Amino acid sequence: MLDLQADRVMSLTEWENRWQENQIGFHQPTVHTMLKTHLEKVLSGRTGVRFFFPLCGKAVDMKWLADLGHIVVGVEISEKAIRQFFEENNMTFVEEPVSSIPGAKLFKNLEKNISLYKCDLFSFSSSVGGQFGAIWDRGSLVAINPKDRKRYAALIMSLMGSDCSYLLDTLLYNPELYKGPPFFVPDVEVHNLFGSSCDLELLQSVDALTDRTRAWGLDSLTEKVHLITLKAEDNSHS
Repeated sequence: MLDLQADRVMSLTEWENRWQENQIGFHQPTVHTMLKTHLEKVLSGRTGVRFFFPLCGKAVDMKWLADLGHIVVGVEISEKAIRQFFEENNMTFVEEPVSSIPGAKLFKNLEKNISLYKCDLFSFSSSVGGQFGAIWDRGSLVAINPKDRKRYAALIMSLMGSDCSYLLDTLLYNPELYKGPPFFVPDVEVHNLFGSSCDLELLQSVDALTDRTRAWGLDSLTEKVHLITLKAEDNSHS
């Protein structure tokens, strides 16, 4: 089933165009219920946690976490999305270049400790942004091109601090009915990508079929959330 989508490629320009044309059905106007439901488990008593949002868009989840006192760092290719995030949340921001990534920009709100990098995700690294205590992956792994997944998993694991809780949201459906994105990422793929270095726990699985996704031609859609943590023996390097 995976090979049905293996060759599908969305260019960064296509993603930027979706933002320009406001084709952002993936954007949710409210905080994601799975994040709310499992936040305590992600935090396990920690405060002021550094959260990473890959392909963050203008997710309202970022402001919600910052309001709770956490530190938020996101990466997004669309400058429009980043500017809309700050404007729609009535937040001021400063803008500066990123010396280590040519062409990249960093947008920051200092009061709330939110830093959003406008760059290609694969240009980002722990040398740019450090490591994180939590990662919320709501529409990132399911959005990147299937052929880039191993590279993506390696990047994410390099950004995980030893105590990091990586909350991963995946979608299951019949890929014969829809070519993506968002792409279908079965549990076996999650295990292939992360299982050798990480412990995986399936926290929740829900029926996520909506009128919008029915319109894609889907007859069923399951949304799952996994909690991924580095195996204890892999913590020696951090």
